[in-house]
Amino acid sequence: MSAEFSNVYDDHARSEAYAKLEFPGTYYLAFRDLPAIIGEHVRGRKAVDFGCGTGRSTRFLGELGFDVVGLDISEPMLVRARERDPRGEYRLVPDGALGGLEADAYDLVLSAFTFDNIPTREKKVALFRSLKRCLRPGGRIVNLVSSPDIYINEWASFSTKDYPGNRDARCGDKVLIVMLDVEDKRPVEDILWTDEGYRDVYERAGLAPLETYKPLAKETEGYEWVKETVITPWVIYVLGRSKEIGKQGGD
Repeated sequence: MSAEFSNVYDDHARSEAYAKLEFPGTYYLAFRDLPAIIGEHVRGRKAVDFGCGTGRSTRFLGELGFDVVGLDISEPMLVRARERDPRGEYRLVPDGALGGLEADAYDLVLSAFTFDNIPTREKKVALFRSLKRCLRPGGRIVNLVSSPDIYINEWASFSTKDYPGNRDARCGDKVLIVMLDVEDKRPVEDILWTDEGYRDVYERAGLAPLETYKPLAKETEGYEWVKETVITPWVIYVLGRSKEIGKQGGD
């Protein structure tokens, strides 16, 4: 990461705690609708999990039948991923350097929470351009990010009550949040990014949103929800190349 923002996940204690995390509480909502979303928008079975961490989302894609490679900048996270999934393919990538990925080769790029930790518009745009380069014609990027609302409310899996300064944060500012489902209670430092901000990034990167999803919880789902039934903690963007989307729109 840049000098202004540290990657809190590049840490052995954090990676050990995160490796035990699957899909509890609020995280369940992030992944609940992905099989249907991916099934609707993605053709083909070759995928990249960008920002795979300890491999939770990589294993998720594997269970959906994808031939998937997990990428991350944190070696401690990848060590845990390989421990959990010895047969999986996990690659360490230098910060911002995705040139080693084959061009026009992948049907799906999934990025789950990764862009919550990428600090500047310029870096976001550069990474999305690199990810776009990896896509086959008709390929899709599924970008799962935290809603700005996640940083100013209480949740089944997160707390922000000790950080009232989050309420004054604007697009690009640092915010703090505590994960309640892991033993490591140190706050995570994220970068708040708005819907308007993401759409600007996508346009600059030559991408266009096909669909935007904002999952809400249901009372019948068996979790002790806090705000999840009325406020969405996550936003899921399905993206394609702008030129291709424009042609579809003109048909």
